[in-house]
Amino acid sequence: MDDRYFKKIMGEKCYLSPMSMEDAAQYAEWLNDTAVGLPLLQIGEVLNLEKEKDQLKSLSQGYNFSIVDKDKDKLIGSIGLFNVDLVHGRAEMGIMIGDRNFWNRGYGTEATQLLLDFSFNALNLSHIRLGVFSFNPRAIRCYEKVGFKTVGKFTEYIQIAGTRYDMILMEMLAKDYESVYLKKALEDVMEDKPSSNLELL
Repeated sequence: MDDRYFKKIMGEKCYLSPMSMEDAAQYAEWLNDTAVGLPLLQIGEVLNLEKEKDQLKSLSQGYNFSIVDKDKDKLIGSIGLFNVDLVHGRAEMGIMIGDRNFWNRGYGTEATQLLLDFSFNALNLSHIRLGVFSFNPRAIRCYEKVGFKTVGKFTEYIQIAGTRYDMILMEMLAKDYESVYLKKALEDVMEDKPSSNLELL
């Protein structure tokens, strides 16, 4: 195992790990890839290594994680929460699969499920929301698959290459999510079984 990564919460394909500053160059490379940066609206930003280090340092202070391929301990992207309100139990989420070799293979779906499990069953949040652009049907399908519902949109919210696109607003409620990963870890603790998920406790 790469000693940069820690199995905070495990899935079948991937796991979420606290972010490592050693990955700044990899993130900078991905975010300068137009296809990766476009859904994040970072194509107009000039991002160098020093800026990415600053950004990564800030992200690592919150509820943000590296997405790591389980079999190879290979960094493939990031996912996290922002605008977290622990008083009212709500937050927004974002995800990036930076390594294109892992697109359309279910990693984004599983990473999103892992983050939801952490959000609802470790932080005890009740409401996760997000915005996704209408030109990104792959992301929309991913969110719908894990249970997000469309609750509205901002019409013609952004303009790219001469065309305007909507921002689709989606939300997920804790009452509509059934824990898989943390529930299994809890069962292992109660039954006194060794579990790779125990590292999240």
